Amino acid sequence: MQTLLQATDLRRTYGNLPVLKGINLTIQSGEVVSVVGASGAGKSTLLHILGTLDRPDSGELVLAGESAFTLNDRELARFRNERIGFIFQFHNLLPEFTALENVCLPGFIAGKPEADVRKRAAELLTSLGLKDRIDHFPSQMSGGEQQRTAVARALINQPDIVFADEPSGNLDSQNAQELHQLFFNLRDQFGQTFVIVTHNQQLAELADRTLTIRDGQIGDTKNL
Repeated sequence: MQTLLQATDLRRTYGNLPVLKGINLTIQSGEVVSVVGASGAGKSTLLHILGTLDRPDSGELVLAGESAFTLNDRELARFRNERIGFIFQFHNLLPEFTALENVCLPGFIAGKPEADVRKRAAELLTSLGLKDRIDHFPSQMSGGEQQRTAVARALINQPDIVFADEPSGNLDSQNAQELHQLFFNLRDQFGQTFVIVTHNQQLAELADRTLTIRDGQIGDTKNL
């Protein structure tokens, strides 16, 4: 497999509290990697930095051959929108937009042709079992349907990598299991790479590798 992401000595301190204390990790293209650890260990902070939503105090992040934190804020925002997808516990769908419109947004922001974006969004929603929900608003969909819409939105720009922060934390057990299986189906179908912060032991055990964060450092890597 090809190295997709390389993080070197990432450090982040909030006030007097060191949260990340020199993180080194490598993600290979096509991997599903889970990140686990106790509350406050630095999981979400790490995910936000790997996803370029936040900058570290020091350290380097190379994603798809590009050193991300050498970019200025405008360049980084464009890089993030085009190369990275995000899935959160609370799906963050815009309530005034339909499922199709929510999925299209990152494509429109990237300046892609509207017709192409709408076609891909419809194809993604259909492939995720949401063909009959394309014109529904979030309030008209179940929690599982909303989260699958968020997955489609994360995939619209064909990102190199998708970061998920507790993606099933707001779902019942059946919808959580279906979402977990969806990640692996997408990996098998499209070669999609996922890094998933989770407290869900079942999802962590399904992953190709599990990274454990303890006290701001990667404690051990379990190959499954």
